[in-house]
Amino acid sequence: MTKLFIRWFRRNFSDPQAVILLMLLLAGFTLIYTLSDILAPVFVAIVLAYLLDWIVQALERKHVPRKYGVTLVFTGFCTVTLILTLGLVPLIWKQLETLVVDTPQMLKKVKTTLDTLPNEYPAFVSQEQLVELYQVLGEKMGGLGELVLSVSFSSLLNVAALLVYLILVPLMLFFFMKDKHKIVGWGVRWLPKDRYLANRVWSEVNAQIGNYIRGKVLEIFIVGAVSFITFSFFGLRYSLLLAVLVGFSVLIPYIGAAVVTLPVALVAYFQWGFESQFFWLIFAYGIIQALDGNALVPFLFSEAVNLHPVAIIIAVLFFGGIWGFWGVFFAIPLATLVKAVISAWDEVKMTDDDEPSVESGTV
Repeated sequence: MTKLFIRWFRRNFSDPQAVILLMLLLAGFTLIYTLSDILAPVFVAIVLAYLLDWIVQALERKHVPRKYGVTLVFTGFCTVTLILTLGLVPLIWKQLETLVVDTPQMLKKVKTTLDTLPNEYPAFVSQEQLVELYQVLGEKMGGLGELVLSVSFSSLLNVAALLVYLILVPLMLFFFMKDKHKIVGWGVRWLPKDRYLANRVWSEVNAQIGNYIRGKVLEIFIVGAVSFITFSFFGLRYSLLLAVLVGFSVLIPYIGAAVVTLPVALVAYFQWGFESQFFWLIFAYGIIQALDGNALVPFLFSEAVNLHPVAIIIAVLFFGGIWGFWGVFFAIPLATLVKAVISAWDEVKMTDDDEPSVESGTV
């Protein structure tokens, strides 16, 4: 067993480039894993810098000095964000309050429907099973009440954290864009000089991260806007709230679409029952999800969709379990990083295998 491990180690890590790449990856993963909570505002600012830097670069190609381009883009971003926040957040909050008020009536309708099941399907559902179900739901609702109470007590801390984000994130975003080359140059100084393999992997992943962030934000807006128009056309209650949920569900590939379908279907059922409006809405919602998965995603993420769906789901579960929200958000770029590392590693191994062997006497 030891000989097999030594043989495997020599085969994969005999090249200094492979060792350097491995050390950089381990250092990066360890830093993010241990300091992810503390560095969360930094991650937000970096994501926004990736999102906006292509506009600054476009202005530079138009011969606009970078400092003026950064100021213009930063001011425009803050203005649009402020308008959207002041315009949408109050409406979403109002619909959320209405949903909370209507929840008892919804639960009453669910109970009425469930009470008829033992009479209609006695072979599948019994009265004892319903009693057990009500007990479980009661316990869950009690736990939910405790959760809401704990959240209300910690709201002051949440407000304080929000204020920190509102101050630190815009400040770091401005300097990340303004002093991009200085910051990158300072970081490169601490890296080994002989890092060709690491540079190759980073150049591929760096471009992918920028494209992914811009594409993902655009996908959120498109899917959310189309969902809102569709829900409003059918007159669905809480249309804005549900459209926001549908828009943000694209952050979690495959899984998000499946999870957010439940509240959409439940609200439609509570409003119309199993009438024609319900089925037409679900049909339209299915078309939105199908167009998102089969047309919009391939168009926005032409490279990322080359990953197998199973690989994407595993990446979401694995990185999400390690880094929470940020692991889920960057699941596809991280999966692309793993793919790029494996490809580069295979190329190094093939190069080593093709080199002439002194011991065998090959010239």
